Order: sequence, then C-alpha cells, then structure tokens
Amino acid sequence: MRFYSVVVSSLVVASSVASAQDASRAVADGGIKVAGWQGKIDPNEAKRGGKLEGAKLEKVGSDLQVTTGPAVAYWDPKNVASGNYTVKATFTEAKFMGLNNHPHPYGVFIAGNDMGTDKQSYLYCTAYGDGRFIVRGFNGDSTFQLNGRGEPNAAIHKASGVGSPVTQEIALSVKGDKVECAINGQTVGTYDKSALVAANRLKSTNGVYGVRFGHNTEATVHGLALTKN
Repeated sequence: MRFYSVVVSSLVVASSVASAQDASRAVADGGIKVAGWQGKIDPNEAKRGGKLEGAKLEKVGSDLQVTTGPAVAYWDPKNVASGNYTVKATFTEAKFMGLNNHPHPYGVFIAGNDMGTDKQSYLYCTAYGDGRFIVRGFNGDSTFQLNGRGEPNAAIHKASGVGSPVTQEIALSVKGDKVECAINGQTVGTYDKSALVAANRLKSTNGVYGVRFGHNTEATVHGLALTKN
C-alpha cells in the first residue's frame, strides 16, 4: 500500500508540473500592433484571468507575426467572405515547440459572426507540427468538434525535431453544401454545411475570416487571402 501511495503521489505531482508548464504565459510587449486588426482570446483563457494583451500580433514586412500567450483569434473586420470561397494562408513555425512542451496548432478561421463579443461564432482548421490537424468551432462559450481532439494526416508536414522549422499551407473552403479543409494542397476533411450551420454552432458560413492560434505558440502568417470558388 505504501508503494501504491508513493506511485499515485508521484503521478499527481508529475501531472501538476506538466499542467503548470503548459499554462498560458503572457507575452512581453503584447497586444495588437497591426492597424485595423482585432482579436479575442478564448473564453476559458479569459476565465483564468488571461488578457488579449498577453498575446501579440505584429507586422513583419508583408507578413503577420503571431506570438501567444493565451489562445486567440485575430481578424480584420474588412475581411468578409460569402457564398462559395476559399480562405488560405501559409504558416511557418520557425522553432517547433519553441514556447511549449507539446505541439500546439495554428491555422485559419472562417464564418465569423458577432466577432469580439461573448456571442461570437466561427469555424477553424489548424495544423500541428507533428502531422496532425483539428477542425473545431466556437459558439459563445461553447465549442463543437468535427474531428475530436485532432487526427493525423500524411499531407501535414512534420518538424524534424523540437526547435526545427515547419511550414503548413492551410485552407478552408465553402463549396455548395460542403466545407473543406485542405492542408498543403490536399483535402484532409470534408463536412456537411447543414451540420455546421445549426443551433449552438455557426450562424452562417458567410462572415469574417482570419487566423487562429493555440496558446504558447509562435508562427509567421504569409499570404492570407480570399478567393471565390
């Protein structure tokens, strides 16, 4: 019994240490430094005392540079998509897992409505540098999952190791009655529009688009753009 207690105590301590290491850390000199852009951190981050100023959005040449901090969505209110369209950008994580102790994702979001409010809703597709992707949506304080906690796909690039660079081209498309996520030119997930535009999910697939980052993550965003399908 004594050995069992020691093992359990050790596991609890190890779990607590891991959680502490992965807590969102505020970025120095954070905030939004790109004119016209806005952002909002995740509801659970705000409940834990996180602030939008704990993450940073800045411009580096023609690219966006994001460093988190709390998990966050960033957008320019002028960037609105409707009908059939594709939103695409290229993300470069210069140092894989440089700010965290396990992979965290980044990517694009679409269908943003009531953005910046407690009722905002949007859908995102994000990639991890270990070869996985996740498609998920927000509706106010609640989330809805389309592929659980993420899944692997051969199309997604893997970093060669911690601290190594990895790049992903991520796209979300609305095509008739389907929504597709494509990564590095390959479709990795297709979802029925009718299952997305529903109670406690999306108001519409029309709306603002932007970028979405998990916590404690840093990457460059190149070529965020909208094309009509």
